[in-house]
Amino acid sequence: MDNVLEVKGLSRSFPGFQLKDISFTLPKGYIMGLIGPNGSGKTTTIKLILNMLKRDGGEVKILGLDNIAEEKAAKAELAVVFDSNYFCEAWTAAQTEAAVSGFYENWDTNRFHQLLERFRIDPAKKVKDLSRGMQMKLMLACAFSYGAKLLILDEPTSGLDPVSRDELLTILSGYIEDGEHSVLFSTHITGDLERAADYITYINRGSLFFTGGKDEFVDSFRIVKGGPEDLTEEIKARLIGLRTHPTGFEALVRTEDLERMRRTGGKAAENRSVRGNRDSETVRFPAYTGALGKSSPVDSWTVEPATIDEIVVFTSKTPDDNGE
Repeated sequence: MDNVLEVKGLSRSFPGFQLKDISFTLPKGYIMGLIGPNGSGKTTTIKLILNMLKRDGGEVKILGLDNIAEEKAAKAELAVVFDSNYFCEAWTAAQTEAAVSGFYENWDTNRFHQLLERFRIDPAKKVKDLSRGMQMKLMLACAFSYGAKLLILDEPTSGLDPVSRDELLTILSGYIEDGEHSVLFSTHITGDLERAADYITYINRGSLFFTGGKDEFVDSFRIVKGGPEDLTEEIKARLIGLRTHPTGFEALVRTEDLERMRRTGGKAAENRSVRGNRDSETVRFPAYTGALGKSSPVDSWTVEPATIDEIVVFTSKTPDDNGE
């Protein structure tokens, strides 16, 4: 079994919202970021994977096990950490283990206490007296103590300070190191995904926008900037999430559309690809001239690599957001 998680055609309707035909796969040994604006369907997707909600359609398999027909066996292979503490606050870390361990046949007490020591958690300290970051580590200590192959995180870095976030990402990198464990990581902090994720699944307004490699996702888009005189109707039709201001505009454009717009201006003076190192300096188009010897408006644009955050922001905009 090469995939630890397979989601096919997942759907669920609510009054005023519909999650439609969500499909993606997460291979063993990798981290997948699950992204999208608030209300896009990320948490609904996670709850459907966990069978906490009844689905209208689709299929979920965890290490080849159906999450409904083989729910008990499937859940024995996964661990979940939500964005807030779900343990009784009056418990100590030791009491937490006593309460949780009985649910898992493969619970490893030695492993749990090794993790408490590694995370510098006092077994006698009550949950309510732990910081937000330490509570997160306690949840992870439990998650890692029974051999779960899939870790699902729902906004785990929300509210954590930069040091705690960095430590969490280091822990996740160690978790997948053996190639047998995987992480599905829902977050709004896209900088964490820039560092840690191998794959991206992007859900927007209940629909699947993208699923695939992180580098492929980022390389599929560019940020373009130009003057107000450049915005012809044909060009505007190819721009995503246009943002205008008195001196010009800024927008997201698909890399493939950018190439088409470059060719529209006429014959290229030189043949140079827009794709390249996303960490490179800002680049400009080579000069293009049309049949009448006039430069294309695209020639003067500034083109920059797009971050995950910029892609999400611009693709989530509507015409009203653009002031049009």
